[in-house]
Amino acid sequence: MESFEILGACLLFLSLLSISSTLEMITPTKPLRDSINENVTLVSTNGTFEAGFFSPGNSRSRYLGIWYKTISPRTVVWVANKETPLQDHSGVLELDSDQGFLSIRNGGGAKIWSSNASNTPSKPVFVELLESGNMVVKDGHDNFLWESFDYPGDTFLPGMKLGMNLKTGHQRALRSWKSLNDPSPGEFSFGVDTRGLPQLVITKSDDIVYRPGSWNGVRVTGVPAQEAHPLTKSLFVMNEDEIFYEIQILNSSTKLRSRLLPEGYQIRLLWSDEGEKWDTVYSGSFDECERYGMCGANSICNVSGAPQHCECLSGFKSKAADSTCDRIRALDCNKGDSFKKYEGMKLPDTSSSWYDTRMSLEECEKLCLSNCSCTAYAQLNVSDNGSGCLQWFNDIVDMRTLAQDGQDFYLRIAVSKFQDHAFNRKIGGIILGCTIFIIAIVVFVFIFCLRRNKLEQSETKYWKEKNKKDEIDLPIFDFLYICNATNNFSESNKLGQGGFGPVYKGILSDGQEIAVKRLSKTSGQGLDEFKNEVMLIAKLQHRNLVKLLGCSFQQEEKLLIYEFMPNRSLDYFIFDSTRSTSIGWAKRFEIIDGIARGLLYLHQDSRLKIIHRDLKTSNVLLDSNMKPKISDFGMARTFNLDQDEANTNKVMGTYGYMPPEYAVHGSFSVKSDVFSFGVIVLEIISGRKNRGFRDPHNELNLLGHAWRLWIEKRPMELMDESMENAVGPSEILRYIHIGLLCVQHRPEDRPNMSSVVLMLNGEKLLPEPSQPGFYTGRNNLTMTDSSLRNLDAYSLNEMSETLLLAR
Repeated sequence: MESFEILGACLLFLSLLSISSTLEMITPTKPLRDSINENVTLVSTNGTFEAGFFSPGNSRSRYLGIWYKTISPRTVVWVANKETPLQDHSGVLELDSDQGFLSIRNGGGAKIWSSNASNTPSKPVFVELLESGNMVVKDGHDNFLWESFDYPGDTFLPGMKLGMNLKTGHQRALRSWKSLNDPSPGEFSFGVDTRGLPQLVITKSDDIVYRPGSWNGVRVTGVPAQEAHPLTKSLFVMNEDEIFYEIQILNSSTKLRSRLLPEGYQIRLLWSDEGEKWDTVYSGSFDECERYGMCGANSICNVSGAPQHCECLSGFKSKAADSTCDRIRALDCNKGDSFKKYEGMKLPDTSSSWYDTRMSLEECEKLCLSNCSCTAYAQLNVSDNGSGCLQWFNDIVDMRTLAQDGQDFYLRIAVSKFQDHAFNRKIGGIILGCTIFIIAIVVFVFIFCLRRNKLEQSETKYWKEKNKKDEIDLPIFDFLYICNATNNFSESNKLGQGGFGPVYKGILSDGQEIAVKRLSKTSGQGLDEFKNEVMLIAKLQHRNLVKLLGCSFQQEEKLLIYEFMPNRSLDYFIFDSTRSTSIGWAKRFEIIDGIARGLLYLHQDSRLKIIHRDLKTSNVLLDSNMKPKISDFGMARTFNLDQDEANTNKVMGTYGYMPPEYAVHGSFSVKSDVFSFGVIVLEIISGRKNRGFRDPHNELNLLGHAWRLWIEKRPMELMDESMENAVGPSEILRYIHIGLLCVQHRPEDRPNMSSVVLMLNGEKLLPEPSQPGFYTGRNNLTMTDSSLRNLDAYSLNEMSETLLLAR
């Protein structure tokens, strides 16, 4: 009897082995099938991970998932069909050989889930499960066509990236399960907020509920060093291609995972072979101060504080009505604002911050003091001896004390009343001293005026000699003469406002109409930029460039006198729903062609190679016949004919028209102007501003919207809706095509202007464009976009100049 029992057990064991099988890869001819009678799975090379169909807990629903093969109970790390479970064992995971797509079909053949592929595959195509837990679709050249790590579930594995691919706009973030046994999407997400200085956040319905914080070069600011494990290493990478957070393991045998729980908590777990269980390394459960914005704006949370956790920051006081913290005294740059140092802090929300990697802490303080909008600063990188600058410009939100591993934080506070009183007491003594000093001032002013007169004569002599030396016949007008011509620069004569000052209409004594650019005393253009524009434009002679008639200067006043353009600037027409209809398609094409020929002259046909650096619709003027003329050369740079590229630490231009390599690295070339030209082309065709446009469905800017329409074979939907379709679709399509070629992300992919002119004339074949620069939209801003927006605080004039410090 006993022998029969043993024999029965052996037969049962053999029967169990017969219904289980594994695959090393999935191919178009060898799919992965779910079956009651046969358990087929895909296994990684060394047997760490396994992929197949499963049912979580007591559920009868079937999902395709990935789990640890040798760990019991089953620990699932990724699920494919989270929202579309199968209700039986009929599921099949198939691979398409032509497109490289993975798909799950039910027993009736209906597709319930599918992947996508980023590239056209080179056969053969197959699916492999890597030892990292990453399931990948590969082609014959070992290219990854798709990978599960790009679409995380609720589990964060070593080697997986959380963050954004800046080239594709793809965002990787964890999403919690609805419950521990229901993998359908829950309420919470964990990822990287790329606004301002990128930071890790946990959100619920797009609202931040917990903020681990930004990276300080050593760790995430809200995660103490004691929570790290000696066998792991955290990385935070920010470059022009991507922004991501990653955990690495220093020993390949270590099994580590982080999970976003259905309640919104994040836990990090380490497998113990000895205890055969998951040990908690880090638990992100909330204390009172971990709740985002627990104490409101401009306050600090201290979990050990008694009886309350919240207190207002220095210089703020709480309102009894709603316990919010309001500033006691307004900041005033002219009264010597100072900074209060807070030690051991978790730095506040960085979504409205700005940063520079190269500044010292002292330079950071000076820069903050020089800008009245700056409310606080801190060290960006605390590794080694510290480096970089991080600044805030609005309310301080979500700051707390840390028991250890906190950072220093410097809050800007206004001068106190006591300091004001002390200042007033000093005034009496100062007045007495000033009275004595007035006589000396009068004498000094008299001497200064004499000297100033000599300087003006010397400056006039300089320009005359300069004109003679460079063979430039440029009249120098008397300031009072121009003042009378513009009716003393009256508001009624004002034509517009540029980054360097207002422009006025004037009429000379002989009846000639002129446009006078009056350099603002507070603009960024000094004498050097003024001379630069004068000398550049005086040498340029082209029908598509505005003509400079002369200049004038007196003391602080600097004037440029241009030919008058009666139809103002291009943006005046194309962005107005009424006026835009007066410029038909033929005229729009003519304007695009004229701008291209003007740029070609600057880049190739003039005596010097000239980079405009601020080409935009407001700097394209229209004469009486609506012919375009490029204007405003205050930021132009000259190149030698054999020079291709230059760099600058002071990036100046207009957001929406600057290419990525210039905005991020300060690198500019003729391809910088080509990018700006491409933006203008797409704006003219669409009648929409790149800077102000947002695609409501996909949160894309105009460039991203145009690109999406292009790859979806719907480019004609970009056309200005207010225009009648009086031209052939092929002609409009050609201009859209050329615009996309000009705004490609990589400068080397963009055509030069000589090629563009040939393309516009239909004399050159058009290659397929690649993805444009600054592709992402409002809620998926790139680091570069964020930096640009945050740095508007440094702009002297938002209409034309944005000053950035190139990273």
